[in-house]
Amino acid sequence: MDDAVRGAPVGDRVEIRPLNRPGDLGWVVMAHGELYAEEFGWDTAFEVLVAGIVAAYAEGRAPRREAAWIAELDGRRVGCVFCVAADDETAKLRLLLVDPAARGHRVGTRLVDTCIDFARARGYRRMTLWTNDVLVSARRIYEAAGFTLSAVQRHDRFGVELVGQDWVRDL
Repeated sequence: MDDAVRGAPVGDRVEIRPLNRPGDLGWVVMAHGELYAEEFGWDTAFEVLVAGIVAAYAEGRAPRREAAWIAELDGRRVGCVFCVAADDETAKLRLLLVDPAARGHRVGTRLVDTCIDFARARGYRRMTLWTNDVLVSARRIYEAAGFTLSAVQRHDRFGVELVGQDWVRDL
């Protein structure tokens, strides 16, 4: 098993591990719903979107081509990211989240790097992601990881006016 799949310590108090424990899937949905409502005023439509992504991953995951990780700080879940197939050559980074308690520990960067490394090792040629412009810290991580903005679109899917963004990078 390679390091991108096996849990590997990435700091003295932070561990990135595979999403594979009871409660991990539910935590991803709950954490997204609660955090985005609190920080950005998003409604439950966002939580429904996240639940659908998580359910699709859990029900139809191609283990050799798709994976997800949980970041733990001192043994407590504080972040996640998913890598799923968009097509044979394109991986999609999904559901990056870092709890405010873990900010400053480079958890987001470590999760994104883990996701990119996994996609590259699995033979994907590019990676895409979708985010919103209000997620400034995440966008900085994506830019630092080599993603470039490819499209923008206004929407109000989560109860507030937002600007969605598509990002892409070659692997």
